[in-house]
Amino acid sequence: MARKFFGTDGIRGRTNAGVMTAATAMKVGQAAGCHFLRGDHRHRVVIGKDTRLSGYMMESALVAGFTSVGMDVIMTGPLPTPAIALLTREMRADLGVMISASHNPYEDNGIKLFGPDGFKLSDADELEIEALLEAEPQLASSEYIGRARRIEDARGRYIHAVKQSVASDIRFDGLKIVVDCANGAAYQVAPSAIWELGAEVVAIGVSPDGTNINRDVGSTSLSALQAKVVEESADIGIALDGDADRLIVVDEKGRAVDGDQLMALIALRMLDKGSLRGGGVVATVMSNLGLERHLQAHGLTLERTKVGDRYVLEHMRARGFNVGGEQSGHMILLDYGTTGDGTVAALRVLASLVRSGKRASELLRQFEPVPQLLKNVRYDGRSPLENTAVKAAIADAEAELAGRGRLVIRPSGTEPLIRVMAEGDDAGQVERVVEGICAAVRAAA
Repeated sequence: MARKFFGTDGIRGRTNAGVMTAATAMKVGQAAGCHFLRGDHRHRVVIGKDTRLSGYMMESALVAGFTSVGMDVIMTGPLPTPAIALLTREMRADLGVMISASHNPYEDNGIKLFGPDGFKLSDADELEIEALLEAEPQLASSEYIGRARRIEDARGRYIHAVKQSVASDIRFDGLKIVVDCANGAAYQVAPSAIWELGAEVVAIGVSPDGTNINRDVGSTSLSALQAKVVEESADIGIALDGDADRLIVVDEKGRAVDGDQLMALIALRMLDKGSLRGGGVVATVMSNLGLERHLQAHGLTLERTKVGDRYVLEHMRARGFNVGGEQSGHMILLDYGTTGDGTVAALRVLASLVRSGKRASELLRQFEPVPQLLKNVRYDGRSPLENTAVKAAIADAEAELAGRGRLVIRPSGTEPLIRVMAEGDDAGQVERVVEGICAAVRAAA
């Protein structure tokens, strides 16, 4: 069955256009609610959101949908995506919902669904919900309509949970940390968790107004954080994205450290402690060849998946790994949660910084990256990847890089973009190859 609503990370799009409307959200609530009405207990769903203006609209529509089919609703207000996964399990809910478009601008929004185990839904579950979206909903009789309530202690529950990822003997006293919350879902909880562990916290991106999420702040826009770290003479900077499931770090010199370096740091620390499972790390095809070589030098493997944290997670669970993630900053640590959690990953990095006694610039540069270049080409209409000239350009590039590097060409799962990435030991060759493919895609777009 072809997917009309679900993409690589739930349902996402421009609000009040296409699938991302209040009417669709209500139908999602009805369809997902019906799908998870199993057994004779009182059913419940936990709903969280980030700070987008449209979050109020989508939340209200989802509440109407779920209650109309007989599900009780618990609303948390703005909280990170991993917090909703956690609360879904803790509150014995049948379903969890996060209203967020992650790192996208405020005009977009999305709906992410979690099962009762706190993991994102399987393809099979999503396909069944897709089918129900096209069917007439089975509305509850009057006496079985669900109730809705908002809980006030959700932030405190999450802060307590993430602090448990740090050993009890670790304190962050003496560290000055700039925390950039992207004006998003973690604007209250992330600075609080780090401050409670003893750090001096300088918080930016903590004044959401509904329209400034991810705007010039956060993990996809590091300039403000880099400048603030240098200005404050801070020890380190932490950047989250809009729903706080990503982490990018900035060292004391203002230099960015991506997810590949952080995965290496966390995995090798866990290897030393004897807690790393699976014999390595799971990442996507976008992770740098330098990470793969670095792990191999320590007797570890790097297993690659398609782009998307859900594919990383599926592979981790199937093969017994407990560390995985993406170069973009998704960090999945299954010992501490069921989905990517930027705050937990940040605490693990900060704990390593404390234990090492080193400066961030010394500790975080785990390996020398192989020259890698990623460019995005926007298109209208049909994907240019079907074009004969584009296929020929890709084939030529693959032949040129054979044995000396890697080439990854893929459409974005959330935007009309073709992502062109190449890496290899020769930076000039990498740039030439990428630009040749991009030129072919532009001509065909």
